[in-house]
Amino acid sequence: MELKWLLCVTLLALGILAVQAHDTDEDNDADDVVDIEDDLDDGIEDVEESKSETSSAPPAPKVTYRPPVPTGEVYFAESFDKGTLDGWVLSRAKKDDTDDEIAKYDGKWEVQDMKETKLPGDKGLVMVTRAKHHAISSKLSKPFVFDTKPLIIQYEVNFQNGIECGGAYVKLLSKTPELNLDQFHDKTPYTIMFGPDKCGEDYKLHFIFRHKNPKTGKYEEKHAKRPDADLKSYFTDKKTHLYTLVLNPDNSFEILVDQTVVNSGNLLNDMSPPVNPPREIEDPNDQKPEDWDERPKIPDPDAVKPDDWDEDAPAKIPDENAVKPEGWLDDEPEYVADPDAEKPEDWDEDMDGEWEAPQIANPKCEAAPGCGAWQRPMIDNPNYKGKWKPPMIDNVNYQGIWKPRKIPNPDFFEDLEPFKMTPVSAVGLELWSMTSDIFFDNFIICTDRAVADDWASDGWGLKKAADGAAEPGVVGQMMAAAEERPWLWVVYILTVALPVFLVVLFCCSGKKQPSAAEYKKTDAPQPDVADDEKEEEKDKGEKEEEEEEEDTNEEKPGSDADLGSASQEEEEEEEEEDRKPASEEEETVNRSPRNRKPRKD
Repeated sequence: MELKWLLCVTLLALGILAVQAHDTDEDNDADDVVDIEDDLDDGIEDVEESKSETSSAPPAPKVTYRPPVPTGEVYFAESFDKGTLDGWVLSRAKKDDTDDEIAKYDGKWEVQDMKETKLPGDKGLVMVTRAKHHAISSKLSKPFVFDTKPLIIQYEVNFQNGIECGGAYVKLLSKTPELNLDQFHDKTPYTIMFGPDKCGEDYKLHFIFRHKNPKTGKYEEKHAKRPDADLKSYFTDKKTHLYTLVLNPDNSFEILVDQTVVNSGNLLNDMSPPVNPPREIEDPNDQKPEDWDERPKIPDPDAVKPDDWDEDAPAKIPDENAVKPEGWLDDEPEYVADPDAEKPEDWDEDMDGEWEAPQIANPKCEAAPGCGAWQRPMIDNPNYKGKWKPPMIDNVNYQGIWKPRKIPNPDFFEDLEPFKMTPVSAVGLELWSMTSDIFFDNFIICTDRAVADDWASDGWGLKKAADGAAEPGVVGQMMAAAEERPWLWVVYILTVALPVFLVVLFCCSGKKQPSAAEYKKTDAPQPDVADDEKEEEKDKGEKEEEEEEEDTNEEKPGSDADLGSASQEEEEEEEEEDRKPASEEEETVNRSPRNRKPRKD
């Protein structure tokens, strides 16, 4: 135990020394800075050269940006690396039913580099302003018709300043004769809306499509179920994230973030409200009959209140066995006027009325069991039964809970191919946000998953690689954290050194051997002793043997009876020795002089 405590104290001392050494280094660095400033005119160039020579930090791997190029057929692809908004149309529309001051779509869009980009040359579309309506759109190279090929929508978003309340979703605008991108607004018909949206603590990833009712011709929004994945980090980590929607002709869909599936389902089963209405509905004209009995239990009509049932008996009665405690002060009130209180100087009796001192607890009652008129405590009334009610029995006329009858749904239809949506001819962003500088990049709309993956690899993949190259490793992050918080050196030392020393201590330390006294209590054989202990026992035995020989020479010869008795005792001792294990007997006889026979003259 002493060794363990010594080890802990040593580790703690090492941690303190490390912190002190770190502080000393900082002081030395500060002194060096002062010296350099004092001698700035004499040797500033030498100092800068020495700094550059002594710098040992290896440069971070450099990732070179190259604009992505589609590797197959696409309906739309935009990387904004031209640095302009060529091909995009800014909306000049106004929102309906909104004050003129905020109705305009006057939010500002620009093509910029990302604020903290680690990939120079990579530009994107930035929603610059906040608390304004923004709308911008662009035509597809050709309309997309939902037929036999899947639809893949993919783009990147970076909430550079975080996000308080706002969206970053895209809309695929429906192909209609009335489509005018210059007047793109919130009521412009769209086929699909997809992307992130957040307000408060509600984090969403929308996938909405507008389905046309084949009977009425009206459109209804169908919302995908909410994903089970936690989406919060995509809105708060200020990193670029890749959003992908894959729609297949078999009505299945997948939603991916950073090429990881976060939601999937089927257009027929996983949308709300469902694409197809129910075959039957409740008859809106059906009414419950007046004699319909929905009561499963009713009071027993034959039950009679017992004669001894007293409904007027109180629930509580005074305890007749209670006795007033001794020392109860009947004539003393519980509260008295504060004798130290004084009427305020600004008290106006005409305005405030007659002044009265505030009430305080009666000091005489503190030592007494109570003050004021004593009353017996209340207890439960054993005769209390309350208001009598007849017991409940099964209702023989119970008919169940009434529901209106079902009738065929006059609006029923069955669309087994909801994938065949309204064709789209443009992509647009129509957004309101309370946060500025939302970054969009690398839009692509295609039908081939491999083309979308290649586009992602050349765009988002480079951003991810650049971020990874710029970030320090685990050791570098730990060192940087310790630079800011020196006490972490103690944690690092204890975390690394303590387990190592404990393993060495417990694995290499020998097991404690039981003492000889413990073995004497049992018949178990004792372990072999060390060589040095054998030599000590041998020397001690020879010395005792010599002393016994001297004592024997001094003693007189005894009688024959004494000799016989001694001989008998020696024989008994020999028999005892024979009963011991042979190996133990040999070792014990060799190193114990008491088991040897005394010599006879």
